[in-house]
Amino acid sequence: MASAAELDRPSDALENFRSEVRDWLAANFPASLKGKGNALASVEGPTQETPEMTAWREAMGEKGWGVPTWPKEYGGGGLSRAEARVLADEMARVDAWNPIGGMGVMMFGPTLLEYGNEAQKREHIPAIAKGEVRWCQGYSEPNAGSDLANLQTFAEDKGDHYLVNGQKTWTSGGQWADKCFCLVRTDKTEKHKGISFLLIDMTSPGVEVKPIKMISGMSPFCETFFTNVKVPKENLVGEEGQGWTIGKRLLQHERTNLSGGGSRLQPSGPGLPDMAKKYVGTDAEGRIADADLRTRIAKFEMDWRAFLLTAMRIQAESKAKGGVSEVSSILKTIGTKLGQERAELTIEIEGLQGLGWEGEGFTQEELHAVRAWLFGKATTIYGGSTEIQNNVIAKRILGMLDHQ
Repeated sequence: MASAAELDRPSDALENFRSEVRDWLAANFPASLKGKGNALASVEGPTQETPEMTAWREAMGEKGWGVPTWPKEYGGGGLSRAEARVLADEMARVDAWNPIGGMGVMMFGPTLLEYGNEAQKREHIPAIAKGEVRWCQGYSEPNAGSDLANLQTFAEDKGDHYLVNGQKTWTSGGQWADKCFCLVRTDKTEKHKGISFLLIDMTSPGVEVKPIKMISGMSPFCETFFTNVKVPKENLVGEEGQGWTIGKRLLQHERTNLSGGGSRLQPSGPGLPDMAKKYVGTDAEGRIADADLRTRIAKFEMDWRAFLLTAMRIQAESKAKGGVSEVSSILKTIGTKLGQERAELTIEIEGLQGLGWEGEGFTQEELHAVRAWLFGKATTIYGGSTEIQNNVIAKRILGMLDHQ
């Protein structure tokens, strides 16, 4: 049973809030952006904001509704879970989308709210809530991927600052980021306890970013090099040696969001049934003409909706207990698998039109679909591979310990 403090607002107050949301959306959401999704969060990288996109982002940021449940004192919406659901429902009703996103929202912001000091929260959270700053993640290294705790990027204590030297890889969006939340080593004698959590300005002298071109033709990942980079001591989150604890917490937020369990990453655009009717055609009864495809789409839709309902329940339970937990590994494993299944079905439905790379004869949606299909192959690897998630599930949830 929830405590009195956790109970949602009475229904009449929620209905009043619903009316407020509808009026505000009618006044602030540009009709020209209806159904277009968040171009700023595209896997193909950031796109140039149109005046309408800028106006929408600024309006949502000013209201705090891009991060609806974050504390109002730091620029969030300060909404209850029930109010946030109402907001999401009303945005979906008018085909509006959240223009505030990225790693600052998905991972770093929630972690800083938990572990950051007051000065750090007031410096960084408002800019994240308004979508004004892009963050990237400095975790993986050439010899520290699956064994992340083996990282060697070193932050040497120089009194009032750290001097950082080392290399990170697979830095998502590093070439577009303003700042980086980074795991560094501050003690070479301790593997896990020698890791600290540091915030690095990507414009600092000594920071070099080299994009890595992927099979999809895009370059969302980078190699990042730090050469004698000066980082102020006040950019240390938590205490020295606490980085592994903070870093794991951030990964729980990342895995929950990468799973698609949150509304931010639910598939946008036409659904698979409508897409199949367009490309494959219908029979005399108006059903998808290919019976086998129809069955597989129906199975996917049931699996996906069951997953979303489960994710909503798990997230509500986790928040009631104080935040994300190891259950995020279940969401990440299943959610990314379903995302890949949806991409495969999309390509199959589009047929030859789903294999276009460039040139005339293909719509932008079709060209995007094939790139998203290829990009999606990485989702079961980054953020912690499926094998790693299975280990977490076995050890932390099922209690299956290693036996030598």
